[in-house]
Amino acid sequence: MTGTFGELLREYRIAAGLSMGQLAKRIHYSKGYLSKIENGVKSPHDSMARVCDGELGAGGALLAAARSERERAVTLDRRQVLVAGTVLGVTLTGGPRPVPDERVVIGIRTTFEHLRRLGMQTSPVVVLESLTAQVQMLGALAGENPEPTRSRLLLLAARIAEYTGWMQQEAGDDRRALSWTRKAAELAVAGGDHEIVNYAFVREAGLALYRHDPIATIELARRAQQAGRAGSRTLALAARREAQGHALAGDRSEYERALDRALFHVDAAGADPSAYPVLGSTAPDPIELARGWSLCDLGRPSEAAELLDRELTRLPMDSRRTRARFGVRRSLAYALAGEVDQSCRTLTETLEDAAHVDSATIRLDLRELARNVGRWHNHASVREVYPELRRVLYQRV
Repeated sequence: MTGTFGELLREYRIAAGLSMGQLAKRIHYSKGYLSKIENGVKSPHDSMARVCDGELGAGGALLAAARSERERAVTLDRRQVLVAGTVLGVTLTGGPRPVPDERVVIGIRTTFEHLRRLGMQTSPVVVLESLTAQVQMLGALAGENPEPTRSRLLLLAARIAEYTGWMQQEAGDDRRALSWTRKAAELAVAGGDHEIVNYAFVREAGLALYRHDPIATIELARRAQQAGRAGSRTLALAARREAQGHALAGDRSEYERALDRALFHVDAAGADPSAYPVLGSTAPDPIELARGWSLCDLGRPSEAAELLDRELTRLPMDSRRTRARFGVRRSLAYALAGEVDQSCRTLTETLEDAAHVDSATIRLDLRELARNVGRWHNHASVREVYPELRRVLYQRV
């Protein structure tokens, strides 16, 4: 028999024909506490390991497993400490902290989800400091705690670091965005999960897309698909990003092939409400939104505007950042199609959201839109919307 103390305890308990409740009564511990031990949420102390060993006739095997876990907790994995501490610039002081139980980990995750929802509705500068502090705190805790708690904390830190990279990009700092994305990959590797590592290529491809670099966009998106170990959702988002790169390059046939792969992986992924971390867009249909985005790049703006009109009605009202992003893209599509009144009307609906989320990437499309509607500078609808458009373009939050 091998494994952690909790796994070994479960094996001996089952071999003895005892339920968790029956063993708990025999050793005079609560069933809840015993469950935490078996599931690795808590580490066993000597007296608990000793009574279990004696009750289950383990012949010292459980005592040895408990002792081995203590030694692993004291002699930290140096690679993980490097990632959790040195890489993040964390100094561990004040002595070891207690092992966070399930409620603590869930609480940290809930705090992150609140920040993410806030990031959907307001400027990235509002959430960046808190996100950074969360990653550093999780890195410190991971460096001070045994498995499996350490890996759980590292993976949560990786997810938050990935989102921090996105917020840095939204704030207009591509250098820090790339740095945080790569930190997320390092933390994920240390935590034993390669999903975020693969998704990091998708994020880097996104940086290239906004630089209007189709070659790098395509290459990085393909690396995400070829790296191995990626789940269907990540493969779908990578193929989606590759399709956007081909559209930016004007290659319609490769765009359609990549988008077909994205749809295939979306169908394979299905819906798993228990999956965590959830990476990428939270929009109801990110593939169709990307199609609307790309049709504009492929020189089919009327089709793009029609599709985005439909998809925008499906977005929740609190998804301000997504609504602003694709709302501006819709107005750009109308302008490129020569429908200047419709471009200005839809832009009026979108500018408030764009002002609130203060996005550097959205302003790239706003500048392109300003150049295009500027061709009709004497048009009444353009004169009406242009002052507000300039205010959002040059605002400082």
